[in-house]
Amino acid sequence: MTKFKLTLVRSPIGRPEKQRFTVQALGLTKMNKTVIKEDSPQIRGMIDKVRHLLKVEEV
Repeated sequence: MTKFKLTLVRSPIGRPEKQRFTVQALGLTKMNKTVIKEDSPQIRGMIDKVRHLLKVEEV
């Protein structure tokens, strides 16, 4: 199963509420924090919503 390494590189401050909640739901609470998530349609949708705030790598 594919995994994604997600790093928050831009702040969600000043972004729409939905984007802030999406970043929080991904488990990203601070700048430069990295999490690893399993590939699923739900996670891909969340990544697409806030791609401009994240650095995404396949693991």
